[in-house]
Amino acid sequence: MLRLTDVTEDNWLETASLSVSDDQKGFVAPAVGILARGYVYRGCGGRVLVIENDGVIVGAALVREFTDEPLGYDLQQFMIDRRYQGRGLGTAALRLILEELQREGHYDHVELCVKKDDERAIRLYEKLGFADSGYIDADAPDSVNMIFYFPERPGGLPRRADGLCRDRGRRGQH
Repeated sequence: MLRLTDVTEDNWLETASLSVSDDQKGFVAPAVGILARGYVYRGCGGRVLVIENDGVIVGAALVREFTDEPLGYDLQQFMIDRRYQGRGLGTAALRLILEELQREGHYDHVELCVKKDDERAIRLYEKLGFADSGYIDADAPDSVNMIFYFPERPGGLPRRADGLCRDRGRRGQH
């Protein structure tokens, strides 16, 4: 069964050993870089989510919060280890991440930045409802910024503005 867990002293080394195929290395940070960013962004809601399938660590994701307008979640990094790709785990894991963030309910959307050449990732994101946001990052002209809005719930989602992280530039690459 696929599930999301936190990074712990028991699983961080196994998480750090995850890797993607050589042709994907230009699109996503190494796993140890994802762990490091999670530490750096902890002050703005940054956290690394470990993706497990039947007790085996198969991937990782980094989510943080934007607290400047528009407020929202930022999916900085998302990876499935090369040994577990092609099995639908990326799609299922991304669904779990979106469900968890919607349940958390701080914001009404998730943003991400993906290299224009990473066609597989773009197809995955579009399949789950992400669309081009129209935002152009001057620091990443070779990338497209995508956004996913959660389906509306009765009463809507609360807007959170209590964080300290205001950096919208240099979004993560996937």
